Amino acid sequence: MNSFGADTPMRVEIRGGRILWPDGTIEEGSLAIEGGRIAGPTRATGLCAHRVIDARGLLVLPGIVDLHGDAFERQIMPRPGVEVSLAVALQETDLQVVGNGITTAFHAITWSWEPGLRGREMAYRLRDAITTMKPRLAADTHIHLRHETFNLDAVDEIIDWLAEGSVRLLAFNDHTPEIHARINTPVRLQKYAERAHLSVEDFTALLRRVWERRAEVPDANRRLARAAARARIASASHDDETAQMRQQFHALGCGISEFPKTVDAAATARDLGDPIVLGAPNVMRGGSHNGSIGATPMIEQGMCQILASDYYYPSLLHAAFRLAREGVLPFHKAWALISANPAHAAGMTDRGSIRPGARADFVLVDDEQPALPRVMATVVAGRPVFQANRLLAAGF
Repeated sequence: MNSFGADTPMRVEIRGGRILWPDGTIEEGSLAIEGGRIAGPTRATGLCAHRVIDARGLLVLPGIVDLHGDAFERQIMPRPGVEVSLAVALQETDLQVVGNGITTAFHAITWSWEPGLRGREMAYRLRDAITTMKPRLAADTHIHLRHETFNLDAVDEIIDWLAEGSVRLLAFNDHTPEIHARINTPVRLQKYAERAHLSVEDFTALLRRVWERRAEVPDANRRLARAAARARIASASHDDETAQMRQQFHALGCGISEFPKTVDAAATARDLGDPIVLGAPNVMRGGSHNGSIGATPMIEQGMCQILASDYYYPSLLHAAFRLAREGVLPFHKAWALISANPAHAAGMTDRGSIRPGARADFVLVDDEQPALPRVMATVVAGRPVFQANRLLAAGF
């Protein structure tokens, strides 16, 4: 897991890199790290450092904070119906995460009324596996719980999860109306039935029972939003379709608009001061994979403050560099979309920028080819956890 060794040195020095400071300037310098925190700039003597990371020629950037990543599901089920050990899947995901410069990872676990990969049993298994694996994971790993709003039987359990600290971000998903719209066309329900390990007939019957309780959804949402507020946990609405929908969730105290589906919904979030999350793959690829609104034009209009990896972890690094390379944003503002801004939205005030006292979370990037930036090292809480094929640390 850790090519530098598992011990946490008392003092580390990152020497000679081009450091991105909070004011947006990039200047060559060195940083001292003590006790997992940034002690401040230092003269490049190395006399007091237990470990020196040679960052000459590299950018030294705040670690990436990924509020929504669900690519781990492909590690769990690499082929339909083929499941591997959750411990193996989470460990492999962790390697991908830190290898792409992500120092704080929110695994987006969907808890739906559907059984199978997104059902209650899997939600509990994942929660328990992440809790057990957390000491072994290199990235600071948290749960982003995606609650399907028609999953009414789980509300009390989710409130318990919030109170006990199992969840670090709560999202309200509402995909049931979309699925229900296909109820009279069984062939269009096939993929959902397969995901739930049910026949189409059994899935349809379940869908009908769930839909009959739709009047209970608003009250359940209010209860969950209050519980998240009591626990000081940020909450988001997912796939806002209208301005009214965003206003309703904002009124509940749900302050993040995640993947809004229309410009009207996004504009309302912007006007309300609610941060908007869009997909980094959308920026990296130059458009949405499913015909949704383009992230880059939204960024240009001030309607996106945060990018998330969604289904592809490498996209965060490449999206930020593409935005800067194409002149959409200055580099420091592009990088804030994947560092300072998501950290602030999640209430993590100890990370997201390089400043004395902050967590020592860094990514060292080779930007010699701006169209193909490469992570050379990742540091989490002062501990080097990933190294590429260039020798970066003295004494190894």
